Parts: sequence; structure tokens; C-alpha cells
Amino acid sequence: MVKILLAEDDDSMRAFLAKAIQRAGYEVEAVDRGTAALPLIATGTFDLLLTDIVMPEMDGIELAQRAAALAPNMQVVFITGFAAVALNRPEGAPQNAKVLSKPFHLRELISEIERMLAA
Repeated sequence: MVKILLAEDDDSMRAFLAKAIQRAGYEVEAVDRGTAALPLIATGTFDLLLTDIVMPEMDGIELAQRAAALAPNMQVVFITGFAAVALNRPEGAPQNAKVLSKPFHLRELISEIERMLAA
């Protein structure tokens, strides 16, 4: 089964996204910050990292950079409420990472996850 790691600091958004991803048939583990995601990534059991860009302690870009070192085959999808970040590739983001700008439709998120996993 495909495993997705969700890092999102907003409690309601995290719960909403986790439920939607599970309904789409994926296994999901959700954490509230990048620093909580790193030890999980180190286990090497995740296929995709879905991370907010703006989070306390460690932003999503730094998380993705560290994740690439720990799990180079893991795909990355960023979610952000900042349109400018979505329009300009975030500095230091992995080459194949995708950026989804909030608000997005859940169908859009799930199809992007499917596309990234098929790549």
C-alpha cells in the first residue's frame, strides 16, 4: 500500500487532508511540523511527502531538502496559501516537486498525488 506523510501545522486542515487521502485509498501519517516528520522519513517507508511550506520550527522547503537526503526516491508535493510561492519555484525545492496553491479542490490534490506516484 502507498504511504503518504502529511506535514501541516493547521490542525483542521491536517485532519481534513488526512481524511481525504485515506478515502482515496492511501495510508497516511499526519504530523504538525517538519521536525516531527524527519524521524518518520528516516524509516524509509513513505512514498510521498505532502507538506505545507510555511510551518514553525522547520519550513516545508527545508523538510523536503532533508527528506531528499534521507529518502531520495520519495516524491514531494508542497501545499501553500501563498500564491507567489506557487508561481515561482521555491528556492531549494527538489526538482520534481509539485506546488499546489490553497485553496485547492480535493480532486486536484488526489489527482496530483496519483500523477506523482505514477511518475
